[in-house]
Amino acid sequence: MVFILHSCWNRRVNCFVTGASGFIGANLARDLVKSGHAVRVLLRPGADRRALDGIPVEQVAGDITDSPEILEAAMEGCDWCFHVAASYALWLPDYAPMFRANVDGTRHVLTAAWKAGCSRIVYTSTVGCIGLPRAHRGEPVVPTDEETPVFESQMTNPYKLSKWKAELVALELARAGAPVVIVNPSAPVGAWDVKPTPTGQIVVDFLNRALPAFLDTGLNFVHVRDVAAGHRLAAERGRIGQRYILGHAGGNWTLQQALQVLAELTGIPAPRHRVPYAVALGFAQLNEQWSKWSGQPPKAPIAGVKMARYKMWFRPDRAIRELGLPQTPPQEALADAVHWFRSQRMARE
Repeated sequence: MVFILHSCWNRRVNCFVTGASGFIGANLARDLVKSGHAVRVLLRPGADRRALDGIPVEQVAGDITDSPEILEAAMEGCDWCFHVAASYALWLPDYAPMFRANVDGTRHVLTAAWKAGCSRIVYTSTVGCIGLPRAHRGEPVVPTDEETPVFESQMTNPYKLSKWKAELVALELARAGAPVVIVNPSAPVGAWDVKPTPTGQIVVDFLNRALPAFLDTGLNFVHVRDVAAGHRLAAERGRIGQRYILGHAGGNWTLQQALQVLAELTGIPAPRHRVPYAVALGFAQLNEQWSKWSGQPPKAPIAGVKMARYKMWFRPDRAIRELGLPQTPPQEALADAVHWFRSQRMARE
């Protein structure tokens, strides 16, 4: 049975989720189940399923680069599709598989969902596709929003470029009539960060006393639980072809501020030393040279250091206004992350 969008908010909806073994995807699957919906997840053979422990989801084997026909069959009977899966890395020896997953895979999943008759297709992009704030000497940094101009030339690393091209695919299909809504999460933190993500790794390193210094950068910190809810709300209320930043209005913090909050939560002293940008970049260049020789990923990719040069601060006003995006305090998000990492013995007490 297919439910009509505006009458289904309080009814059981059949949902299809890609990327459910990842941080955002697992929290989304949990949110959907908690909201009373049926969830079918697409998982590659051998995928790490730890983040899905304890929730009743139907698991389907497959890959986002499978043909649209195969994916359409996997989505049969689903009314909402959430395409969360992506290849994320700031350094790879070969970026071709990343572009196949992020660009071709997005076209395959969204096309399949459209042909399968999904009434809403939510595509998970990134704030990396939103124009960054530009800091002028002596002036405060002004957070940007979905309407800030951004161009392909500003996609300064392969990951951002692949997600930019994937977002163009989503917009193209929306213009053609597919019921696509785009969400752009900022820097989520919280539970079920199994890998962990780069933001989660900062928390883990802090807890393990392995963060002796910091860069002068900034992120928009948001509880992953709110990001998950934002996906569901985008399916319920989002406008087709629109982008929504899933962040926190009060979460635009420098990294130093976030580390100070962690210090207050844990009693662990925050690092006092700031690494100059030029020093960090030089180390990253040497680190990548070593990676080319060893084949091992660098601990400090050049792309990550270059991204850290900017304060990635954003305004989620549209998502708050149109979707009703929850605004859990970022302090609570960090506290939940600390508790979860410690419960998983990924971090010291």
